[in-house]
Formats: sequence, structure tokens, C-alpha cells
Amino acid sequence: MSEPREALKGKILKEMTVDYTDKLEKNFELAKQFIRLTKEGKVEILVKDKVSRKEQILLYLIGKMYAKEAGLAETYEVGNTELMKELRIPRGSLFPRLMELREENKIRQIQREGKVYHSVHVNQIEEILRAVDKKVRSGS
Repeated sequence: MSEPREALKGKILKEMTVDYTDKLEKNFELAKQFIRLTKEGKVEILVKDKVSRKEQILLYLIGKMYAKEAGLAETYEVGNTELMKELRIPRGSLFPRLMELREENKIRQIQREGKVYHSVHVNQIEEILRAVDKKVRSGS
């Protein structure tokens, strides 16, 4: 690679690249109002009774990102079985919510080894947490 291209590459990496840990750190205070983590890497949602199932899914996926960053989970991607078990959402209710969240571009779906996993789009973290905060504060 030529020297000018190498310099541009370095500049882009230094000044334009966003690491998802930056988003997690920036939104830590807001996230900890809604999410707790167990030492086993499980995510507990503190406002489960105040938010919709879609918001529960989003908070769980964000919590999983914090769990991975803390070394409590191996990955930030969450499978359907884990979501059904941990959030107590039946399959018939979970799948339509996941599809809606994908269509809203809030989550992405990954297929690996015949299984389906989900994660939050990093650029959505702050928006999701602020929307949950507004909803919880307004009581609606």
C-alpha cells in the first residue's frame, strides 16, 4: 500500500472508527438503571414489568454486551432458547417481536452452526436506553 493510502488508513482508524465498548461506557449510567448481571453472565432486567416484550428483548441483548465486556459471558450474541428461558417469553410471542425488531433495524440476526442468534446494533444502544428511560419515568 502506498504511503498516502497508509496514512489515510491510519487516520480513519484513529479518528472515525467506533468501538462498541465506547458506546457501552458512554451509556453505562443509564444502562445500570435497568440491567443487572449475575456472576454467571445472566442478565436481569430491573424494569421488566414496566416495559414491553420488545424492550425486554432489547435490554437483555444490551445487558449481554455488558456481560461479555466484563468477561462474564463468552459472546454478546443471544440465542432464541436463552431469550425464551430467561425472559419467559413463549416461542409464539418471541418470534414476531424479533422479526419486528429486525425490521426496525434495532437488532441483527446471525445464523451459526444451524442455530440463530441475535444482537443489538451498536449504534442503537443509546437510543434504546433513552426510550426506555423516558417510558419508565413517564410511567406509561
